[in-house]
Amino acid sequence: MHRRNFLKSTSLLAATLAAGQASAFRLWKNTAQKRVALVGTGIRGSTLWGKNLVDNYGEQVQFVGLCDINPGRLETVRKYMGVDCPTFTDFGEMMQQTKPEWVIVTTMDSTHDTFIVAAMEAGAHVITEKPMTTDAAKCQNILDTQQRTGREVLVTFNYRHTPHNTAIKQLLHDERVGPVTSVDFHWYLNVYHGASYFRRWHAYVENSGSLWVHKATHHFDLLNWWVGATPVEVTAYGALEHYGKNGPFRGASCRTCPHKTECPYYWDITQDESSMRLYVQNEEYDGYIRDSCVFREDINIWDKMSAQILYDNGVVVNYSLTTYSPYEGYRIAFNGHRGRIDSWEDIPYQRGEYSEEEQKALHGNEMNFSEEEAPSEFHEIVVHDNFEAQYESVKVPKYRYGHGGGDKRMLDYLFVNPEAADPLGHMAGTRDGALSVLIGVAARKSIAERRAVRLDELVRV
Repeated sequence: MHRRNFLKSTSLLAATLAAGQASAFRLWKNTAQKRVALVGTGIRGSTLWGKNLVDNYGEQVQFVGLCDINPGRLETVRKYMGVDCPTFTDFGEMMQQTKPEWVIVTTMDSTHDTFIVAAMEAGAHVITEKPMTTDAAKCQNILDTQQRTGREVLVTFNYRHTPHNTAIKQLLHDERVGPVTSVDFHWYLNVYHGASYFRRWHAYVENSGSLWVHKATHHFDLLNWWVGATPVEVTAYGALEHYGKNGPFRGASCRTCPHKTECPYYWDITQDESSMRLYVQNEEYDGYIRDSCVFREDINIWDKMSAQILYDNGVVVNYSLTTYSPYEGYRIAFNGHRGRIDSWEDIPYQRGEYSEEEQKALHGNEMNFSEEEAPSEFHEIVVHDNFEAQYESVKVPKYRYGHGGGDKRMLDYLFVNPEAADPLGHMAGTRDGALSVLIGVAARKSIAERRAVRLDELVRV
């Protein structure tokens, strides 16, 4: 379809989503502490959005309530965070009794919309972990509720805030190689990190929206932000060929499995202190098994995914996600009218080395929020102009902790410097959250119906 027709047919979609974009992220316009409640006390909620806020942003944040369906985990996390606020298993009761100004949502993905909408209707603003939600109807409900209530919703896309991804955005913003025409983006999850999704609740589409949503929403948001345009059509392919029913054997959990010595995916949860404290010691309350078998026959998400994404400015993206690679990282390339930008993260042979122990530790380090280390390595961005033999190498400091340094930069902006200039648009609201989710939803629909799916089929305009 000609670019003008795309622009015309997607203008209503773009306008609808834009109406849901948070206005100016008016978080902390004065020095007073804000009354905050947290719903969802799993690993992300208890660490980055829990103890980390208490320890490092205590002047800005006062926790007035914690909520979770698991009372044992609630009490465990309250003690871990070091707060004396009340705990609740009923969200409505918490909202009524504590009246928070802000609610942080870190529950299972498929329930994000429930708490985002209920918080807005109760008069609170919202900070939500990605993905904002898991399907088109839930997206629509969040957008409609925000428009009706006027509340703010911030979606925490920490990958935008890493120095590496910011440097790429700056080069694209400056049109260093001219207007971009196409992008190649390939993400590799290693056999340690990738397998973890198939042990957990993420292994079911009804919980996570699949990795098209739970994981790839990060990648789709980066693409939308980098390209600076609205996605309009998706064609996708996917299969479950490695995990799930494809396994040669299976057990109820790694702890009780008779195949421990022969399964390459055996994981000894008893060696993971945080998982034991949060999940194993509280299984009696909700029955959630954190070390489930990656070869369960009822797993229904894809482990091999590929998509083409068309944008309203004519840019075409080729994207893939692999969940059982020997190494973790990504490759990205932008083709422009005047040249090409190439970059990558954590490709071992680019560095001339491979360490299995490092691969095992990568995700744990990424999730660990610690004091910012002095980087000894760098990411490289290669800029090559057409008709030029030489290329420019842009070197960006490489941070291992807190999602490449993105967590701390995002939280500092959110809580310490909310009025700072944001010329590259790092902060994200419901428009960004919806667009990233809708690409994944369109991909699922494309696989099921074997056709290209337009995003304006998915939300009401």
